[in-house]
Amino acid sequence: MAAKERDRFSTATRIRLLGEQTAARVYRSQTKRQARRSRLTSRAALLALVVCTLVVALAYPMRQYVSQRAQIADLQREKQQAKERVEELRDLKARWQDDTYAEQQIRRRLHYVMPGETGYVVIDPDAAKQARTDLVAADRPWYANVWDGVDKSDAADQ
Repeated sequence: MAAKERDRFSTATRIRLLGEQTAARVYRSQTKRQARRSRLTSRAALLALVVCTLVVALAYPMRQYVSQRAQIADLQREKQQAKERVEELRDLKARWQDDTYAEQQIRRRLHYVMPGETGYVVIDPDAAKQARTDLVAADRPWYANVWDGVDKSDAADQ
């Protein structure tokens, strides 16, 4: 018995028992932490699920809201442009009420002249060249004119 008692209270035995007790405590605390982690993880998963559900539920209304705000901004801009156009047209109407402005526009647009005045019309030189080309085109066969039109449109694309 004396040997057993000596083994029981020897330093090596005490250290071994102390190590086993410490290992058991560490194991118990780890299992408790894991149990706590698993509870927190399930709670976090539930919270994430609720947040995702809210995001999905609010995504469409938010998209509609943003879209409608953009439409409102576009309509306000169009309204402002329409107001400006109305003002321009009112100014133009007021100008046309003036006889001197109306006379000036009639002379310029319709080439009217007052009695005793001599009217001149300046013709664009490019228009005269175009008229000559049209005369040349009239002397050629129709399929040559069609082919020239195809060539011109092809050259315009390049």
